[in-house]
Amino acid sequence: MISEAAIDRIAEREAATFRAANPKSLELAQRASANWFQGVPFHWMLDWPSPAPLVAATAQGATLTTVDGHSLDDFCLGDTASMFGHSPAPLADALAKQAGEGLSYMLPTEKGVELGTMLAAMFGLPRWQVTTTASEANRAVIRWCRGITGRRKILIFNGCYHGAVDDVFVDLKADASGREPRVRASLIGQVQDLLPTTTVIEFNDIAALERELKRGDIACVLAEPVMTNVGMVRDAPGYLEALRRLCSETGTILVFDETHTISSGYGGHSTTFGPRPDMMVIGKSIGGGVPTAVYGFTDDIAERMAQLNARRPSGHSGIGTTLSANALAIVAMHAMLAKVITHDAYRHMLVLANRLVKGIEAVIAAHKLAWHVTNVGARVEFVCAEMPATNGSEARAAMQPRLEAAIHLYLANRGILLAPFHNMMLLSPATQEGQVDRLLAELGNAVVELTDG
Repeated sequence: MISEAAIDRIAEREAATFRAANPKSLELAQRASANWFQGVPFHWMLDWPSPAPLVAATAQGATLTTVDGHSLDDFCLGDTASMFGHSPAPLADALAKQAGEGLSYMLPTEKGVELGTMLAAMFGLPRWQVTTTASEANRAVIRWCRGITGRRKILIFNGCYHGAVDDVFVDLKADASGREPRVRASLIGQVQDLLPTTTVIEFNDIAALERELKRGDIACVLAEPVMTNVGMVRDAPGYLEALRRLCSETGTILVFDETHTISSGYGGHSTTFGPRPDMMVIGKSIGGGVPTAVYGFTDDIAERMAQLNARRPSGHSGIGTTLSANALAIVAMHAMLAKVITHDAYRHMLVLANRLVKGIEAVIAAHKLAWHVTNVGARVEFVCAEMPATNGSEARAAMQPRLEAAIHLYLANRGILLAPFHNMMLLSPATQEGQVDRLLAELGNAVVELTDG
């Protein structure tokens, strides 16, 4: 129902509208190109489908204001980093206080002791460590799993994303003989062949999972309980339970990266729905946007880690950085867990997520679109394909980047900011019903124009 010509027409018009409405952002982009490589401090900032990135001035709650004076209903929320709202008051107050008391000591603090107890209570795992990013946490977890099992391989799922960790950039690619693993060709400067130490299979494929784990050479399965970065791929009924059982039977450590799926409910997806992993990684939102992450693990894993430490030579373990667990990160997480990431916050977020899902379904039905909407708690996406994907290959095939970009820019020009990655939307404790309703109204308008009414 949506032609390529309609997509081109909307995309060209909206790009021109963007340029006219955002002269200061465009001027700053031009100035930035003199010193910043590719014109931005970090390359992710180029992933927006607009002619140039909007330049942010301030953000509060679920609203972002640009240097051109435009206020946008923010459903991107820093791609999860600010999922619980921009600068919630308890976080802002804690950071301001800590800023006058020192930022990094390389020493523990009293709030750090309290934070450990809070993490255990919220996520159900007794032992924890702090890193600076989720990428660093995943890298540390992979090292620990290989070290304590004596196995070299890890298992991941096709289309996964676990940050900037070399080991996970292996995909299944179709060739004449079927689907074969390949190191991702886009990696810059990759010199190590990852195939001998990384096994990749499709999500929801129990037969492949059983085959690979029963070889007995997999140190850990690193997974999201629901895939979120290649679109959203839900677990088939019974799949996560089979994953838990097979890991236990084969001595494989089950690691859930819940950096995104913390959107499912208080304590994350595994706490809300099960099953429980042996280790868990959480990044981005746990510090409210302050760079920090954590990984938690069972008492049994902690004992095995201690045994490994006791028998290895002294020297750097390859795990950690000087800024890991700095005082600012600790107080940020302490404030978030104590006063922001609460049961009440989730109740608000999940009610609004349901309102958004039902509203998008109504838009799809009204226009007889072969689309669907899916959500992982407070994380929502509409997908421009009829059937939900069951694995990463299907999810990639369903993507329509040009159509998604045209809709994204249409909404941005009308004061609604979605994530630049397949138009993901987040609901925060600060998001209001009116913001959801504006999004639904403008999405409906976009569909009318794209389908010529």
